[in-house]
Amino acid sequence: MTTHEKHAKDAEPELHPVKFSRLSKRGILLGLSLAQLIAIGVAIAAFVLGLYTGGQTVLYLGVVWLPALLVAVIRVGGRSLVEWLPIGLAWMWRSVTGQTRYRRRIVKPRPAGTLALPGDAAALRQYVDPETGAVMVHDPHAQMLTVLREITHPSFVLLDPGEQERRVQAWGRVLATGCRSGRIARIQVLERTIPDSGTGLAQWWASQGVDDGSWVANTYKELIDRAGPAGERHVSTLSLSLDMKAAARQVRTAGRGLRGAAAVLKQEMTTLTTALRAVDLDASDWYTPGQLAIMLRTAYDPQIAATLDRAGDIGQDLATAGPVAVEERWDRLRSDSAWHAVLWISEWPRSQVFPGFLSPLLLTGGIRRAVTLLYDPIRADVAARDVRKRKTEHISDQAQRRRIGQIEDAEQSAELQDVLQQEADLISGHGILRFTGLVAVSADTGPELDAAVAAIEQAAVQASCETRRLVGQQASAFAAAALPLGRGL
Repeated sequence: MTTHEKHAKDAEPELHPVKFSRLSKRGILLGLSLAQLIAIGVAIAAFVLGLYTGGQTVLYLGVVWLPALLVAVIRVGGRSLVEWLPIGLAWMWRSVTGQTRYRRRIVKPRPAGTLALPGDAAALRQYVDPETGAVMVHDPHAQMLTVLREITHPSFVLLDPGEQERRVQAWGRVLATGCRSGRIARIQVLERTIPDSGTGLAQWWASQGVDDGSWVANTYKELIDRAGPAGERHVSTLSLSLDMKAAARQVRTAGRGLRGAAAVLKQEMTTLTTALRAVDLDASDWYTPGQLAIMLRTAYDPQIAATLDRAGDIGQDLATAGPVAVEERWDRLRSDSAWHAVLWISEWPRSQVFPGFLSPLLLTGGIRRAVTLLYDPIRADVAARDVRKRKTEHISDQAQRRRIGQIEDAEQSAELQDVLQQEADLISGHGILRFTGLVAVSADTGPELDAAVAAIEQAAVQASCETRRLVGQQASAFAAAALPLGRGL
């Protein structure tokens, strides 16, 4: 190798590994959460009262202090029993009041401008921008206005390391725009697989292929005709949500109401479009009501996806795009033509990994699933205040543990190092985002769903991630994981 070639090779950018902050498990006092402290406080109060009363009162009050102590210390599925209590009670209440079942009222028309969705998503409203024709989804409870578009991109794992590093840095700058603005409530990246009717491969052949009548061209055309309807394709969307409370002054200046919020959101849409060009991401036009209607319909009814793909303009009415029937169970959801289960990525890789670490999860074939990343930008002043608070709490806990002779474990030290790293990043001018990962798995039957969930859990292990199946909240979790509406949990 010549000296020139050696210097050229050294000058090539290398792909650097990344590291995620750990999910904080530090409680209010000595690792105990507020619910645990309340339960232990009740147990101590009942026990002391029994001692002061005398006799066998302490034994009689055992029906109070003993269960309170047990629910505070016994852990199931990573949580103490007292932390499971609100989830269980909420599920029982929703079951008794019939909130876990949804049936569309066919003879009763929907109010104009609403989305035909079940649960708390029934309050969502649509607003069509008269200038761009984009559909904007208004959440009156969360005071958010959301718009979305489809993103096409080359296969990241097939790019050379230098190009991967450049795209990773550019994507970081895209997310940083949400932190600097202060008006963005959430950015959602949704990557899903849907049955392919064959139009995807046909469109690729029409744009990339050379139909010159040769044997090779004819072989390709036959392969597309046979394999197209049996395949699947990946669709990636990017949703942008405006925080109407944070942008209240700009909304009033732009005309108030949804019209003013839409004008402010269009400014953020322009900024995002410019940032996406720097990442070499090909973005389509912003979604119209018809495109959103098809996406919502196929999320609850996957088997209709291929039919709608070939049907032209049929099925593009948002007023009828929702499911006909939904039944929520403790750990799964059943809709029109499929069973669904939502997994939460509870632990990201604890060691350094390269940016393509999610490949086993995203490239698992033969399984209908939607992977969602929710990014909640935090304003710089709020992030700095939160980091200082957590740093002070960690240092106070260290002093308290030394005072009582408790040994400092490695996990607590690692969490403190993560806080210090976040503080250093803020000082360097970087932004902080609170992100959540969700995976919605769909199948035709219950047993097939269990098999698909097991395969996704194994793929997550290969990606160095830990997943947990959400329970007692599958309906709201599915709306957050499978719908591009910027919903949270």
